[in-house]
Amino acid sequence: MCQNSKLAETTAKRDGGGRHAALVAAGILLSRIVGLIRQRAFNHYFGQSDAADAFNAAFKIPNFLQNLFGEGVLSASFIPVYSRLLAQDDEQEADRLAGAILAILGFATSSIVFVGVLVTPLLINLIAPGFHGPKRDLTITLVRVLFPGAGLLVLSAWCLGILNSHRRFFLSYAAPVIWNFAMIGTMLIFGRRELPALAVWLAWGSVAGSALQLAVQIPVVLRLVRGLRPALDMASEYVRETIRNFGPVFVSRGVVQISAYVDQVFASLLGTGAVAALTNAQLLYTLPVSLFGMSVSAAELPAMSSALGEGDEVAEYLRKRLNAGLRRIAFFVVPTAMAFLALGSMITAVLLESGRFRAADSNYVWGILAGSSVGLLASTLGRLYSSTYYALRDTRTPLRYAAIRVTLTVTLGYLCAFPLPRLLGIAARWGVAGLTGSAGLAGWIEFAMLRYTLNGRIGETGLPGRLMAKLWAAATVSAAAAWVMRAAVGRQHRLLGAVMVLAIYGVSYLMSTHALAISECVDLVNPALRRLRLRGR
Repeated sequence: MCQNSKLAETTAKRDGGGRHAALVAAGILLSRIVGLIRQRAFNHYFGQSDAADAFNAAFKIPNFLQNLFGEGVLSASFIPVYSRLLAQDDEQEADRLAGAILAILGFATSSIVFVGVLVTPLLINLIAPGFHGPKRDLTITLVRVLFPGAGLLVLSAWCLGILNSHRRFFLSYAAPVIWNFAMIGTMLIFGRRELPALAVWLAWGSVAGSALQLAVQIPVVLRLVRGLRPALDMASEYVRETIRNFGPVFVSRGVVQISAYVDQVFASLLGTGAVAALTNAQLLYTLPVSLFGMSVSAAELPAMSSALGEGDEVAEYLRKRLNAGLRRIAFFVVPTAMAFLALGSMITAVLLESGRFRAADSNYVWGILAGSSVGLLASTLGRLYSSTYYALRDTRTPLRYAAIRVTLTVTLGYLCAFPLPRLLGIAARWGVAGLTGSAGLAGWIEFAMLRYTLNGRIGETGLPGRLMAKLWAAATVSAAAAWVMRAAVGRQHRLLGAVMVLAIYGVSYLMSTHALAISECVDLVNPALRRLRLRGR
């Protein structure tokens, strides 16, 4: 074993997955908390009105650009190559790669933004065919304002790739805080305007926030990449490798985005408020996906990509990191899925209910959120499996399985959004819950395929059945305790009562998992208990 084995061991010691994941989670948590405040303010001013539908639909069109060229794609294509160069101490080639990718991204996104602004009316016909008259006109105006901001966020994602590769995790994920504050400030300043005018001002606030989000990261990036020279350099083999990796991931993200847009098209045909309600549910659903799935995956990808050694040694290293990451994700996501299912109305009320957003709106969003809970665990675990493939320089396998998932999502989504509500004799607007539930089922199928194929390459991975049984049992007991508290507090003091119920749920889950000796809980709780005892003395 040799030198390669020692290098793999050194890499493992250098990359503390738990500590780095905690930094990512802290940054994401901070930005998501401010994001929830922003969404609460948005609901306060807009409710689930036509203007709210228009803004949410408009925001997703330039967001398509960000998702295609942004964090997910760069994480899969750029970070593995760049991190390996850093692990080999080849700083000159790493700087050359960073400059080339920056130049390529800048050229591509600016071209797409220019074309996108010109063809906006055609895009509206594709993604919101249910919008007509002033609602459609407002959506077109908003898209044209928002497009340049999306280009700035793509460059911000390049900064994230640099920072993550250098293990500077907190700043890259906390930077969106300033974008959220810019939008909150815009609503506070212009909140008395008519809703269409306020929506336009908010779009400009989003563009300003995008510029500020990029600006706070640039100084740190320039210190890390001292030899940065943006240039359309295609001669480097590492640039060519990144572009080869980029292609399949770009297509994969495009396929996933098509699914998201199909959902929006379906929702636009289900009546006023459906698009806004789906957006609210997705905001809550993506919180645990980002906080737990993304935090672990983002921390693990540079570490996995930096592993050096023989094939068997690298496979063992990846297997250990993957299994440890899966346990961390499941410990937090299982109770979250149960909370969305059992306590979703209270969660929605606490986080979103204000002004024009009323109790009936909370219940509607809860139904959509309950559908999302079906696939929550599969989505978060699947992110880590995809990161493992990317660390192995394999971007094509996740692409194939993403395409299968999207095909299933679109087919099942149509059936559950339109024929199913009619068969059940319920209002058409509840078809949105069918969209999220069917997407969850497709997510489980994709997860199973990712796991099966990877196990054939690096050995057995996954979560023990006994652990999963304990986690779900603890979450179920905790939900029962929360419902007892809910009955005790009744409907008086709705906000305070919801906070009390959710607190009981969280404490009960920690107590249950600690009693079951689940290591993730023991490692989390015991140090805190020891500190409390020491202070008590």
